[in-house]
This record gives sequence, C-alpha cells and structure tokens, in this order.
Amino acid sequence: MIDYIIINPIDNVAVVLRPYTKGEVVEGVTLLEDIPQAHKVALKDINKGEDIIKYGNPIGHATSDIKKGEHVHTHNVATNLDDIIEYKYEPKYPEVRGYKSDRKVMVYPRQNGEFGVRNELWIIQTVGCVSGIAQNIINNFKSKYDTSDIDGIYTFNHPFGCSQMGGDLDTTRIFLQDMVKHPNAGGVLVLSLGCEENQADKFRETLGEYDPNRVKFLTLQEVSDEIGEGTRLLKELYDNMKNDKRVEEPLSVLRIGLKCGGSDGMSGITANPLLGRFSDFLTINNGTTVLGEVPEMFGAEKLLMARAKDEETFNQTVDLINNFKSYFKNHHQVIYDNPSPGNKAGGITTLEDKSLGCVQKGGAAKVMGVIPMGGRIKNNGLNLISTPGNDLVAVTTLAAAGCQMVLFTTGRGTPFGGFVPTMKIATNTQLASKKANWIDFNAGQVVDGASWDSTLEQFIDLICDVASGKKLAKNEENNFREISIFKDGVTL
Repeated sequence: MIDYIIINPIDNVAVVLRPYTKGEVVEGVTLLEDIPQAHKVALKDINKGEDIIKYGNPIGHATSDIKKGEHVHTHNVATNLDDIIEYKYEPKYPEVRGYKSDRKVMVYPRQNGEFGVRNELWIIQTVGCVSGIAQNIINNFKSKYDTSDIDGIYTFNHPFGCSQMGGDLDTTRIFLQDMVKHPNAGGVLVLSLGCEENQADKFRETLGEYDPNRVKFLTLQEVSDEIGEGTRLLKELYDNMKNDKRVEEPLSVLRIGLKCGGSDGMSGITANPLLGRFSDFLTINNGTTVLGEVPEMFGAEKLLMARAKDEETFNQTVDLINNFKSYFKNHHQVIYDNPSPGNKAGGITTLEDKSLGCVQKGGAAKVMGVIPMGGRIKNNGLNLISTPGNDLVAVTTLAAAGCQMVLFTTGRGTPFGGFVPTMKIATNTQLASKKANWIDFNAGQVVDGASWDSTLEQFIDLICDVASGKKLAKNEENNFREISIFKDGVTL
C-alpha cells in the first residue's frame, strides 16, 4: 500500500493516505503533529501569503507561516478566488489516454435513434400532488399483471409543477419532458391533476415529436375512476414495450454522466482520476461523457477552457462559468462558499482544492459541447453541462440531458440514486468495505497496490455489465430513485 502521495513534482504538500502520528516521516520530513487520513502535510517551510501547491496548481495561500511537517488545512489556508474574472482563449490539448476497443453493450434501440440501458415503464407526474395516485396506479397494475419481462415500473415524486411561475415553471416542464423522451423508458404515462400551472395541454403541445403508442396522458380531474383508467393506460403501454429486446451495439451508443459527492481528500487521487481515464477511453471509442457541477469547476475552469474544441465552445464555457457566478451574486451569496463541512473533514481545504480534484473526472479529452440546464446531448465526446453541485439536482440534470447512467464518486458515502442507474465509486477501501450495500466499485484499490490499468479494465467491464442489464447498480438494488429539479424563483 502507498502511504502518502505527492501528486505533482512541484507540489509543496503531500497527501497522507493513512492516519499519520507526530514524529513519523513523510518524504524525509518529520511530522510536527498528527495528520488525519487524506489530509495534507507541508513538505517545506511556507511563508504567510505564499501559495499552497497541489495538483501542480495553487489551491490557496497560507494565512500564517507554516513549518515543514505541519498540517496544512483550513486553519492556515484560504482561497485565492475572488469574483468574476476575464478569460483568454489559449487552447492547450493534453495527451488523451485510452485505446480503441471492440467491446459491445446490449441495449434497447428506440424509435428516435437513441439507445436505452433499461426498458422501464414510467409515470411522469406534471405536478407533485398526484404522487400518491401515481403509486396507487402502479400498485394496482402490478397486482393484476406479471411484469417480470420488463425492467420495472416506477414513478418519481417531486414537489413542482404548481405555484411556480416564469423560468421555474419552464424549467420544470422542460425537465419532465426530457424524462418522457428518455431512452431508458419503453413507455411513459404522463399524469396530471388538471388545475396545476404545468397544464397537460401545454405540456403535450411543447413536448415535440413522440410515439403515441409509447406515451399516454391522463388528467385525474377528468375521470371518475383514476386508478382503473391509469391501470388501463399502463397496460396499453406495457403491451407495446414488453417485447422490446436488447441488441448488440458498440460503446459509441453510451452516454454517461460524471458526478461526485461527499468528496474527501482521496477523491482527486483515486476515484475522480479513474473516471477521467474511463471518460478518455469512452470518448476515444466515440462515446459520450457529460461533466456538470459548475460551482465545483471554479478555480479549475481554465483547464477545461483550454481544452475547448474551438473558440465558440470556449466562449460557451466562459458563459457557463460566469452565468453561475452571477447566479450566486444575484442571490447575494458568496461565490466561493465551498467546500462543505464533510469535504473539509475529509481533507479538502479550499474550493480550488476541491475543483482541481473534481474536474479530473473529465479526463484530458477536448470539450466538444456545452449544454444548458434542461438541454439535451447533441455532440459525442466530452460535454460540459450547467448544473449546481447539489447531488440530486445535478444527477437529475445529467440524466435529463440523455445520460443513460451516472458514475458518482464519493469518499464519505451516500445512498441516493437518480432516475437512471447511479453507480457509486468509493475513493477509499474503508468506505467500500463499510458501505458495501451502497458502493458499486472501489477505486481505493489503486493505493492498495492494484495497477491503474487493471483497475480501469475492471471498471469498464462493470460499466458494460450494468449497461447491458447483467448487473444492477446498488441504487437499483435498493430501489433508491429520486429526482430534484433546479429552482431559482418564488413559490406562489
């Protein structure tokens, strides 16, 4: 096992990979105090005001003199970030790791040319107050019919669709419409109440092209027996989707979201770099990955901007960053009020520290597209998308954009899942062992002695198995399926 790591040769800190006690030695430096696992230790004397270097980049500055061997963390470091800044187009394309592969996945072809990794029957609620009815319809349907030949029947509760106005109402409608058209759904019943702001007629008119054999509508206030009518419509949808079969397709059909949450000091050392290697592998094979969490790009955004495929994409990335900063400022909030208490306890000191680890999930590939919130994937390759850092909102946004699965790295652990398979990748072996019922893959093995190449191959195999339906993600096993839609305005 590796006991500590210096990520970049120019770093002036090391990260310890196990708890260290005062008097132990790291890279020839005797520790002056205890250092918790995944936290940083100074490798040289660092003067007050001098930058702390990690990942080969500044992650903040010393707020007091720091002696070599001392703990480097929030008590003696502060961010260098401040307000909205100007950016210059300076393209720089690093080497992309990966190789061409003949691996295949078994997926469901859809009429619009997309592919699903599941064949599920969904009830999409236009408003939150029909949640109980939606579940009762599902329960009644399942009591009457054997549905073992599809991948499940689900509804996704949310509190939106009424008492909303303006942009929030539009966002809710667009997100739910994106879900209706998602390729993991073989059939969808759109369930409305009748008096909500998110009216069924407007929803249908603005939905775009859809197959009426695969999408049905029911307004509860218009029928006397809502359970019976809902069950009848589910049966029609089920009959049209139950014979859908998986077909063998190349990796290029995969669209995978990249997310982290409950991060720790190991995130940027194990799990996030593993996702980066997978992202490079998938994009080399003409597949698609999507990276969100814009506030967790702050401080590392220039690395992504330099990889924009052209100046137009660079400008879109600048807008992505600055629009989110303006969102913070418009609400009179501090742009750089991050990392979270859990992040700090896990060894992340500043937002730069968090962001430089976070963006590693995007590997080294060119940025091929920038997707607005509620938008859908248009370009194969690595894409950026406008999402907050919030786990539920970010995963919902990634899936609504067309991602069939989300890869979610975590160092502290989290059980939730989105409305698509949400695979949890542990940053450390302790978490993977302790929360085996939450965690799908242990990236911590790379500091336990496993090679990066063998770990990546295991990871690719697992993702292909989950995509092909050979295995379920842990959130699916636990039946954890949640959504949350971005909200910016008032509630009536």
